Amino acid sequence: MIQTHGTNMTSAHYSRMGEQECEKIHQASLEILERIGVDVHDEKARDILVGGGAKSDGLRVRIPEYMVLQALSTAPKTITLYNRKGKVAIRAGKYNTYYGGGSDCLNILDHRTGQRRRPVLIDVREASTVLDALPEIDFVMSAFLPEDVDQRIYDRYQMEVMLNTTTKPIVFVTPDFEGCVAAIEMCEIVAGGAEAFQHKPFATCYINVTSGLIANQEALQKCMFLAEKGLPQLYIPLNAGGVNSPATTAGCMASMNAGILLGIVLSQLVRPGAPIAVPGWNGGPYNLQTMVGNYVLADEQGVPTSMGKYYDLPVFGLGGSTDSKVMDMQCGFEATLSLMTSLLHGANIVHDVGFMDAGLQGSMQLMAISNEILGFLRAATAGVVVNEETLALDVIEELGPTGNYLGHEHTIRHFKEPFYSKLIDKNPYSVWQKRGGKSMEERASKMVDDILAKHKTEPLPEEIQKAIHEIVLREQAWIDKQQ
Repeated sequence: MIQTHGTNMTSAHYSRMGEQECEKIHQASLEILERIGVDVHDEKARDILVGGGAKSDGLRVRIPEYMVLQALSTAPKTITLYNRKGKVAIRAGKYNTYYGGGSDCLNILDHRTGQRRRPVLIDVREASTVLDALPEIDFVMSAFLPEDVDQRIYDRYQMEVMLNTTTKPIVFVTPDFEGCVAAIEMCEIVAGGAEAFQHKPFATCYINVTSGLIANQEALQKCMFLAEKGLPQLYIPLNAGGVNSPATTAGCMASMNAGILLGIVLSQLVRPGAPIAVPGWNGGPYNLQTMVGNYVLADEQGVPTSMGKYYDLPVFGLGGSTDSKVMDMQCGFEATLSLMTSLLHGANIVHDVGFMDAGLQGSMQLMAISNEILGFLRAATAGVVVNEETLALDVIEELGPTGNYLGHEHTIRHFKEPFYSKLIDKNPYSVWQKRGGKSMEERASKMVDDILAKHKTEPLPEEIQKAIHEIVLREQAWIDKQQ
C-alpha cells in the first residue's frame, strides 16, 4: 500500500532492505550504543540519559538496550502537521509521503536571467510563494540563505517571511538553539498561544546532528526543548561513509542509527510520547571521488528509510534534488529518480525539492518542474479502481466496437480524472512551434512568473504580523549586544 498526499493507493512499494538486514543493523546499533557509546556534548542531556540508566564517561555516553526498547515503545508512529488555518495537512507515518522545499541554499539559479547569484530576502519570499502555490507541494522551507540580513540571525528573518507567505506547514532550520526558541515563539503567537500550537502544530524543526556518534550541543538542546513542549521534531544525524564512519553501507548505517536511537531515547526520557522523525537519506558511502556531499547517490537510496519502517517511525526524506548546476538531462534524471525512490520506499516528509549543486544552489524552476513530476508519479503509482462503473460493460454493450465513446456521458463523467500536466508539452511539433517552441526550462520560468504575479496568500492579522516582527527586532538587538 502506497499512500501519498493523503490519498490511499493500492499499489506496491519498494523496500531496500528486508527484515533480516534491518534486524542485524539494529542489533549492531545496540552494541555500538552499549559498548562504544556516543559523544554527547551537553551536560543536561548527559544527566537526563544517565538518570534514565545510561553510563557516562566524560562526553561519552553508553546506553543499554532496555532504554532503547522503552523509548521505541513510546515514540509515536505518526507526526501530524496542520496548516495555518488549523486543518490537517500532513499525517507522516507508514507509507504516506509528502513533499516540500529545502533550506539555506547559498546561491540561486535566477529564473529570470538564467544566471547563478547570491540570494536575498525577497528570494525567500518568492520561493515560499511558489511552494505555497504548487498543488503537489505539501510544506514549505526557506529555500535560500539571504545575504542582505544579519548572517548571525538570518533564520529569524526567514521564519518571519514564511509565516507571512504560506498557509502550508513549515519545516524550519536554525543555526543555534536560540533561533529554535524564537521560531517556536513566533508560531505560538500565530496559533494563539503555546497550548494551541502544541495541539495543532503547523511547523517543525529540522535538527542537524553532527553525526551518528557525535551529538552536538545545539541539536541536543533543540531536542530537549521541543520534547518538553510536546512538539514534533526531525532529529537527523547523518554519516558520510568512508569519512566519519565505515565505507560500507551496513557499517555506515549501523553507526548512524546509533545516534538516531540516542535522540529517540533522549526525547522520550524528556517527555514520553514526544513526536520525533528519523532520517531517510545518507547512511551509505560518501562520494570519495569528489569529496563533495552529493544529494543524489545510488547506494544510499532507501537504506535509512528501511530502518525507519523497521521501527515504524516517521521518516524525513529527500527528493527532487540534483547535483547538476544547470537545468540539463542530469538535473531531470536525478530529480525524477530521487522523487520516485522516496515515494516508493515510503519516506514521509520529503524535503529539498528544487535543490541543485550538492545543496549549494536552489531553483524555483526546478520546484515547478518537480511539481509536475510528482503529479505524474502519483498518477503512475495510484491504485486502479475496478468496479461496475469503471469496467463500464453497459457502455461497451451499448456502443460496441464502432461506437463513438468520445461524446458518451460515461466519458463526460470521467475524462478529467487522468493526470494532465500544465507544464509538460504533449502537442505535435507544429503546435509546439506555433506556441513559441519553448523548452521546459522556459515554460517553468513562465510558470514561476505567473505564480508570483497572481498567487496571493491569506495574510496574517496586522497585530500578529507586528508581534512576529517585534521578535525579529528583539533578536537583532540581542545578537548586537553579543559583540
